[in-house]
Amino acid sequence: MSAATPAGPLTGRNVMITGAGAGIGRALSLACAAAGAQLLLLSRSQQHLESTCDAITTAGGAPPVLIPGDLNRLDDAAAEQIGEAVQDQFGALHGLVHSAAVLGARVPLAFYGTADWQTVLQVNLTAPFLLTRALLPALQAAAAARVLFMSAAEGVRGSAYWGAYAASKFGIEGLAQVWRDELEATTRIGIHVIDPGRRRTGLRAAAFRAEDPAAIPPADEDLDIYLHLLAAPADAELPARALARDWRAGNPR
Repeated sequence: MSAATPAGPLTGRNVMITGAGAGIGRALSLACAAAGAQLLLLSRSQQHLESTCDAITTAGGAPPVLIPGDLNRLDDAAAEQIGEAVQDQFGALHGLVHSAAVLGARVPLAFYGTADWQTVLQVNLTAPFLLTRALLPALQAAAAARVLFMSAAEGVRGSAYWGAYAASKFGIEGLAQVWRDELEATTRIGIHVIDPGRRRTGLRAAAFRAEDPAAIPPADEDLDIYLHLLAAPADAELPARALARDWRAGNPR
């Protein structure tokens, strides 16, 4: 008889990850599955979702629930449908990671198209708000829950030609602060912002076309902080905002 697979730090926890088909979202999905989580994966690409699913199950992880969906089209009704389905099927949601993002145009604001602006704000800021709100009942049903918002340096200091992307990340920083002030004193839901730093993703490649990808750390580097936050008990003292590489430096493997 073969030995039982040892329990990981996320065993028994249900975690939803958006943008799970590529980049950091995919890398984190694989890491969370290896840590024992039951995953609910959202991406606009069915093909990419199935690829992530195959990688997880091939490595021995629990088959994830796949949620194909375009966040650019997410509205109140669609978000509520996801929230109700999660609560009906799982009862509680222990983790929600907002990894999905789009870059938008890299042009001066004077030439920024309104439609492009609205798309970036919808995907990067409005959709995370809608999903978090819709999933609150499932998050509140968990003994400990964490919501992780992904930000960037452009969300702390505005720089030329970052347009709606920078505005959306400034918005994420503020959104997370409001959620935290409203929830952390009265619920078991922790709200955190993570800046992944430079990572070899499709979004970065589009932003820095002349950059050598080989010189950039891969998407699966410095995932420790995500896993630590998702596994932490409700009463743990945790950073409200963290830069992934600083966490690794302060908490060596």
